[in-house]
Parts: sequence; C-alpha cells; structure tokens
Amino acid sequence: MPQKRRPTRGSRAYGPRKRAQSQTPRFDSWPETSGAPKIQGFAGYKAGMTHALVIDKRANTTTSGMELQVPVTVIESPPMKIAAVRLYENTVYGLRTLGEVWAQNLDPLLSRRFSLPKSTSDSSISKYDDADIEDVRVIAYTQPKMVKGIPKKVPDIMELRIGGGSISERIAYAESVLGNDITINDFAGEGTFIDVIAVTKGKGFQGVTKRWGVKLLSHKNSKHRRGIANLGPKRPGYVRGTVPGSGQMGYHQRTEFNKQLMKIGSNGSEITPKGGFLCYGDIVNSYVLIHGSVPGPVKRLVRFRDAVRIPKKADTQSTEITFVSEQSKQGA
Repeated sequence: MPQKRRPTRGSRAYGPRKRAQSQTPRFDSWPETSGAPKIQGFAGYKAGMTHALVIDKRANTTTSGMELQVPVTVIESPPMKIAAVRLYENTVYGLRTLGEVWAQNLDPLLSRRFSLPKSTSDSSISKYDDADIEDVRVIAYTQPKMVKGIPKKVPDIMELRIGGGSISERIAYAESVLGNDITINDFAGEGTFIDVIAVTKGKGFQGVTKRWGVKLLSHKNSKHRRGIANLGPKRPGYVRGTVPGSGQMGYHQRTEFNKQLMKIGSNGSEITPKGGFLCYGDIVNSYVLIHGSVPGPVKRLVRFRDAVRIPKKADTQSTEITFVSEQSKQGA
C-alpha cells in the first residue's frame, strides 16, 4: 500500500534565490519579428502606480462596453541614445561578436560607467560588408539626467536587438540611428504586448517561512515554529538545494510576460498626481502606462522587449482610456 505523503509547500519556481548581479537586467533571448527593421527593446524608470478607467472591449463578458477600473504602472521613458552598433557571426559555439562601430558624439557621462574608445574616426560598418553577419544589435544607454525623480546622472547601458527585414536592411537601419536618439514610439505602439524585466525590491535576510512560504510547525514544538522539520535524508550527506532555507529575499531579476502597453504620452503633467508621485516627484518626459504591476520599487530601471510568447488570440488594439486618476497618493 502506498505511503501517504503531504505535498511540498511553498514555491520552488526560482532557485537559488540570491541577489541579482546587476541592477540593469539582461535579456537572454529575443523574438523574431516581421516587417520593417525596428528596435526590439527600450527602457524607462518606474514612477509609481495609479488607476484608470477603460472601456471593456471583450464581447462575451457581462461588462462589455462598460467602464472598468484597472491598476496601471507609470514608467517615465525619456529618449535613449545609440552609442554603437554590434555585429554578430554564427559559429559552432553560437553567436560571437564580429565587431563594433561606435558613434562620434558620446555622452561624457559614459566615462563614469566604462572606458570610452580613444578613437572612433576610422570606424565604419562598410568594412564588414564581406563578413557573414548573423545578427545586428545596438548598444544603447539611458539619459537619467533628463529625469527629475532619479538622483543620478550616470547612464545605464544595455544591448538591444534590431529585428525585421533582411540583414542588410537591419544594418542600414542601425547606421541611421547610430549616435541619435530613439523614443518609445520607435519600439512599440499603444495596445501591443511586451515583456517587462526588472530587479525586484530587496528585503534582506529573511527566515524560511517568509522566504519560501512553508507551513508553521506545531505549537507543541520544543524550540521554534518558523522553521522546517528536517534538512532532508541521511544520504547524501549534505543539504540539497531543494530544501528551503533562510537567506537573501528580494532584489532578484524577474521577467513578466505579456504586459499590455496601454498608453504612450508625451506630456508628463497630464499623468502626474497632485503633489507628485511618492518618493519620485513629477514626470517631465514621455511616459508609458503598463497594465498591472511591474517588478521593482520606485526609481528602478525597467526594461521592455517584444513579447516572446504572445497569446494567439491577444487583442493588440489600442485601449480606450476614459479617465486616469491624478489624485494625491499621500496616505494611499
């Protein structure tokens, strides 16, 4: 007769749960897109959350055509600048960097992040015409000096893929944006689904109950309740990684899929609540409204990417927003 067992409690979705290596998150993959060449990613800074009233477009719901109150995240997204074009070739070991071409007018603040190239006068993409190019990407950086709510000026650097079209068309597009600004409209439009990645809020060292959600031990336990019953079997003679334990909680890189980009605005005053966003202030640049929540605290860098697994029946039409709350968030 089989032995009755109690199912495992607590999430094992991510392990090990340790601190993120960098506050600038990284994408491991990019989706393939069709159409004209375009940039496949962007970045912004989280300002806070509010709520909006939208018209329900779903036909088979009891609230079809009526107003719904939905939570939205406001992300300030000033223009990004393209610092370099990076070309990749395909090898037996995967993609390998073939070469880079840097822009002439780099921001002097970039020198605080890394050593700038000494000379870029002889750089030209034409010297790679005969190479077997597999992928085209650009090195872009944010401009936090334009944001009032961010207490820093050093740019955040990241790599963005150029998708769509042929390789020659991607290279031509990369040459056209090299050294220039790109906006959120160059990445996506209203109603599209995107993937959002950021580093979550850090909570420091926490116990096993809060960190993994395990069940409390019996009140008759001799020493404590907020722990685990045992550390596992006698063999092997070490504690396995699958055993929940205390440690770092929060400050993890997390990706959320299929977040709808509800609105893109250029006037930050129309979205800033009375008194400004808590711990952030006023929005003075372009902004985006994301349906639902986004990982990370206020002021955290948030990156966007084209959705890699968008639902087949997803409605990518722009959302009709009738009202966005501008009430003060003090005490909320």
